[in-house]
Amino acid sequence: MIPELSNPSVLMRDPQRVQEILESMVKAGSNTLQVISDFDMTLTRFAHNGKRCPTCHSILDNSKLISEDCKEKLAGLLNTYYPIEIDSSRSVEEKLPLMVEWWTKAHELLVAQKIRKDLLSMAVRESGAMLREGYQLFFDHLHKHSIPLLIFSAGIGDILEEVIQQAGVFHPNVKVFSNYMDFDESGVLKAFKGELIHIYNKREGALLNPGHFQELRTRPNVLLMGDSIGDLTMADGVQDMENILKIGFLNDKVEERKQPYLDSYDIVLIKDETLEVPNAILLYLTGSK
Repeated sequence: MIPELSNPSVLMRDPQRVQEILESMVKAGSNTLQVISDFDMTLTRFAHNGKRCPTCHSILDNSKLISEDCKEKLAGLLNTYYPIEIDSSRSVEEKLPLMVEWWTKAHELLVAQKIRKDLLSMAVRESGAMLREGYQLFFDHLHKHSIPLLIFSAGIGDILEEVIQQAGVFHPNVKVFSNYMDFDESGVLKAFKGELIHIYNKREGALLNPGHFQELRTRPNVLLMGDSIGDLTMADGVQDMENILKIGFLNDKVEERKQPYLDSYDIVLIKDETLEVPNAILLYLTGSK
């Protein structure tokens, strides 16, 4: 067994099953593996030194690119809708229209701010956004072994890519499905492109890109990483799946959400701000340990 799976932050409903999946994946070889991950609070940190780290949306919301009035309105939306998003007593069906309402209103407010494309990198640099500890090994190891990393995010693709770019790990094996900004010819935000990707329709995001999954048909083994129950549908576009190992980061409201996470994810990481466990699993799967 991988020693890191004995870390105090690790919970597993069925350790035996985890071991079986890992052994089956090792036998198949790392050239049959793909990694599908959420971004905010999965690849990025939830908190650092007791302070919340920003998500793709909050990088913008707290930047100089947005007026005080707009900041207040966005904060109002967050205070209204975030408690609904993490409320384990509500069903997905009930949350769905409210999440769409939240992102739609937020995007409308951002478009009205006429954000300039050339200022996005500054906003990220000044934001305090942080990838989880161990990110260098994670991204570099996947690249070295030519393992595709698909990132599905309800955040903002332009910001997400900038975070990875500034960390120096945006390798060619990384593909991002997210909400991308649409700029006019003078580089000013005029809209968001295509269908809205939010926390509960990542499955549709996956299925809207069948061509992408088509080229990954030779990779029927999936390592899935997320921090919400909605993230579990990210691999629904994978055809002929053989094995899937699901790792869930439980960052917040641990006691009330522990059970649903344990029921849904194979491995649950409690308030773990590192990629130590995913990295140990990757090293194991690639025979590097």
